[in-house]
Amino acid sequence: MKIKHYILLTFIGSLMFTSCESDLDVELRDPNITLADEIFTSEEAYRQALSGVYANLSLTSLTGPGDSNIAGLDPGTGQYMRGLFNLQNLSTDETIFTFENDPGIRGVQRNSVSSENVLLRGVFSRAMFSVALSNEFLRQSTDQLLQSRGIPTGEFAKFRAEAKVLKALSYYHLMDLFGKAPYYDETMEVGFTQGEELSRTELFDLVEGLLLEARENLPVGNTSDYGRIDQGVADMILAKIYLNSEVYTGAPRYTEALNKCEDIINAGYSLVSDYQFNFLADNNTNGAQNEIIFPIANDGQTTQNFGGTTIIIQGQVGAQEQNGESLGVNPGGFGGLFRLRPQFAQKFTQNSLFVNDGRNLIISENRPIELEVTDPNTGFITTKYSNRTSSGGFGADRTFTDTDFPMFRLADVYLMYAEAHLRGGGGDAGTALNYVNALRERAFGDNSGNINSAQLSLDFLIDERARELYWENHRRQDLIRFGLFTGNQYIWAFKGGPETGTSIDGFRALYPIPAASLATNQNLTQNPGY
Repeated sequence: MKIKHYILLTFIGSLMFTSCESDLDVELRDPNITLADEIFTSEEAYRQALSGVYANLSLTSLTGPGDSNIAGLDPGTGQYMRGLFNLQNLSTDETIFTFENDPGIRGVQRNSVSSENVLLRGVFSRAMFSVALSNEFLRQSTDQLLQSRGIPTGEFAKFRAEAKVLKALSYYHLMDLFGKAPYYDETMEVGFTQGEELSRTELFDLVEGLLLEARENLPVGNTSDYGRIDQGVADMILAKIYLNSEVYTGAPRYTEALNKCEDIINAGYSLVSDYQFNFLADNNTNGAQNEIIFPIANDGQTTQNFGGTTIIIQGQVGAQEQNGESLGVNPGGFGGLFRLRPQFAQKFTQNSLFVNDGRNLIISENRPIELEVTDPNTGFITTKYSNRTSSGGFGADRTFTDTDFPMFRLADVYLMYAEAHLRGGGGDAGTALNYVNALRERAFGDNSGNINSAQLSLDFLIDERARELYWENHRRQDLIRFGLFTGNQYIWAFKGGPETGTSIDGFRALYPIPAASLATNQNLTQNPGY
């Protein structure tokens, strides 16, 4: 089952889920058991069902990119990766969205969201829909049901482990962004139970438990088919929650974070020779597949959607440059949708050292670095992602991109190891330095950008993470962990509202629970400050 080319939503369509505005209000148009017995008639049907759980990370509906199976939401707004990009990147120093009157945008990018914000509802609903799909697969794949349907158990321990990791992934995102979520598992009746609220610490325990349980039945890291979950993916989410444990639970777990980074590194992943290969239309075959620990599939023909790398690449195109052709899309793209905030651009432009940094994919010519939100010709732009291949060809479609989104990469693991070491997690100082310099040597093509041990500090790492990982859905989490997101220690353009930026209150380190979810699940409570 190669997820890139075999994504089917048979499971979603056959069970006829319609995720509504609540956290998990799903409609079953026919009795579940009757439908299930008609659907799950072979191992192949189960494989398609599991593909459907993966597909929820890419697609928005069964009927094409213009529709959504999240009721009441624009298809783009409800796409999983677009939602993460909005909440993790658009809320920070990395980028600005030109068309600020689009629903929900102003509140997110000026850090003034309310519980009515439609972008929050999109992320919360899509993540809970993923939980529902994972639970349904687990419900239908017990040994008892498999035996009653005459289906050999074979690989089902692995299939179930994959579903558990996908469930843990969505709960991880909910824990990170919202700090609470309702609990559902495969033993609970679909659509009729109001899940009990889990606190952030309880969510942490749930995510950790699911991952540790699933890990034992997964292939070792970097051995599964491209795009499928193995131990490397489980270890990556564990490393993430351990690195952020002090934020999530108040208890530091940097030693566990470092140990998980070592497990991933020892699994045999490797850096691709060219940084940008990670973000090209053939990143599933050009060598980047050995660096990308978990991709979210994008295919211009089979996974068409207005999120993922489609909106990123189309949105990178400059309004005045009309440079879409060089990025493998139509010349005008989406009309100058995204630009860089000056504080991020300066991490490359203020020091002449970074002129030759291969990660410096900024276009600045004939552009002021300062932004006017509604003027797409102000502010620098970037060409980090592309719908071109490593040989210069195009993706399969000029609107919908082939470029897989690298949710997790080995480069991040190297930087996490160094950070966990500096925060007291153990490890070796020389090893940490070598990992950082491996990324610098790739970026510069030689050792001219290497640092020494005295330069390796937390202040260095937060900027280096920005240069290496921008637009990969890590920035808000990173700024919070470093104490730079709220308050006034770090101000960027339009932070908190005004062009010059301002301090924002500490409660905004969490997003509010969407009002629609509060209305339909009386067990949920609002986060403080909202």
